[in-house]
Amino acid sequence: MRSSSVDPQPPSRVEAYAPGSVGNVGPGLDILGLAVAGLGDTVTGERRAVAGIVVEDPGHPDLPTEPSRHAAAIAAEAVFRRLGLERQGLVLRVRKGLPLAGGQGGSAASAAAGAGAANALLGSPLTRRDLVEAAMEAETVVAGRHADNVAPAVLGGLVLVRALEPLDLVCLPVPDGLHVVLVRPDMALRTALGRAALPAWVSREIALHQAAQVAAIVAAAYSGDLALLGRAIDDRIAEPARAPLLPGFLEAKRAALAEGALGCSISGSGPSAFAFTDDLTRADRIGQAMKEAYRRSGLGCEVRITEPDREGLRVRAV
Repeated sequence: MRSSSVDPQPPSRVEAYAPGSVGNVGPGLDILGLAVAGLGDTVTGERRAVAGIVVEDPGHPDLPTEPSRHAAAIAAEAVFRRLGLERQGLVLRVRKGLPLAGGQGGSAASAAAGAGAANALLGSPLTRRDLVEAAMEAETVVAGRHADNVAPAVLGGLVLVRALEPLDLVCLPVPDGLHVVLVRPDMALRTALGRAALPAWVSREIALHQAAQVAAIVAAAYSGDLALLGRAIDDRIAEPARAPLLPGFLEAKRAALAEGALGCSISGSGPSAFAFTDDLTRADRIGQAMKEAYRRSGLGCEVRITEPDREGLRVRAV
């Protein structure tokens, strides 16, 4: 589906920003994602006369410059392919605001920004849903096929991935007054390792419990019931499987709940953890309590107090 407002004179240089995100949001394994304000990835895209994509700056020394392996470039190429314009020339420069292998949607943000930049340089013919699909192609290569990070990175807010084939996304209301505490311990966990830890099967009891919690999150989103939202952050599939890979997480979770957090779980595959609260002052106490718990486990950490990002992908000519 094409956008109805194609720019007749597209810019030659653009800057696209996409926010980080909390994947899964507790029990919503691969089907729920929340965009969070503050840190994100920025991709500058510039047209060039010679065909092909060049990653002039990958954003981090550990990231590849090879276009077929960089999330932003893969997503940009997916945009060109959707429009039948595979021989376009493009230079990409990436500024990473999100940590590598940090569980805060870094690869998804790069993919979303790369897709957004390529689309804008062509006059913005694609819809945001199209851009989610293009960004998903990049996620499939670098982190596995799922949309719980790329969808909120593009669309903003809280997104339910009802289905992947065909893609069916539901943008849920974000309750007012929600504050997010993000804590990243000084370690990295590749998404592939986090996914490999997941169980091959679960009992009917756990499956039913998980479904009930996701339903409760949807109900809480529409009713604005933050207490219900917190109670529903009860993951019995991914969290028990991944917690052994994350030193200090269980202690940090206990500390967060003791300080009055509404709910707490692993952000995406980890290592970051998130906690929800309805009080900004309490958010600071929760963050400090989690930081102290990680310290007792021998890990330093970075604490960020933030809120949902309701806008998602932003693109501007530069």
